[in-house]
Amino acid sequence: MSWFTPSYTSRSDEELMRCVAQGEEEAFEVLYQRYSGKMLSYFYRLLNQDEEKAQDMLQDLFMKLVEKPYLFDPSKRFSTWIYAIASNMVKNEYRSREVRKIMTRPDDWSKLSLAGIDSEPNLDFRAFEHGLEDALKHLSAAHREVFVLRYQEELSIKEISEVMCCSEGTVKSRIFYSLRKLSRQLQAFDPKEH
Repeated sequence: MSWFTPSYTSRSDEELMRCVAQGEEEAFEVLYQRYSGKMLSYFYRLLNQDEEKAQDMLQDLFMKLVEKPYLFDPSKRFSTWIYAIASNMVKNEYRSREVRKIMTRPDDWSKLSLAGIDSEPNLDFRAFEHGLEDALKHLSAAHREVFVLRYQEELSIKEISEVMCCSEGTVKSRIFYSLRKLSRQLQAFDPKEH
């Protein structure tokens, strides 16, 4: 049960951002409650499951929201705006890693197999989830991001194009190629292959 004032919890994200811009702390807390879990998960998946880095990015994201609420365009959807900021933060992190040359490569996919995994459905699902997370590491940053936004964050093609500042056609193309690459890497989980 929420402990926030009903007048805040019933407001739209966009209305809450207007309140944040006026310094209303409770409006910020409601937005944080609505989005912190989603954004942490988003950062975690795009930053190679680095929990500490994801937490740092989450904190930085909400600091930006508090420090510069005037940057929000009330004619746009808040959810698209916050994902666009998060997307830019991830891109900057990738650039920073490239400069520092600390990107690591995950284990060779040829070593992945289902040998020894119990046939219990939950174990199979967990193995698949682990395999998917590993496979996402092999995608380019743009392909990984489009996959996460579409299939894990469930944004529409239009919303993704706004977040990534590219055409809807480019989004569709990136989705196609990311799915194609993932399907190759996840063949071990295809029942037709066994």
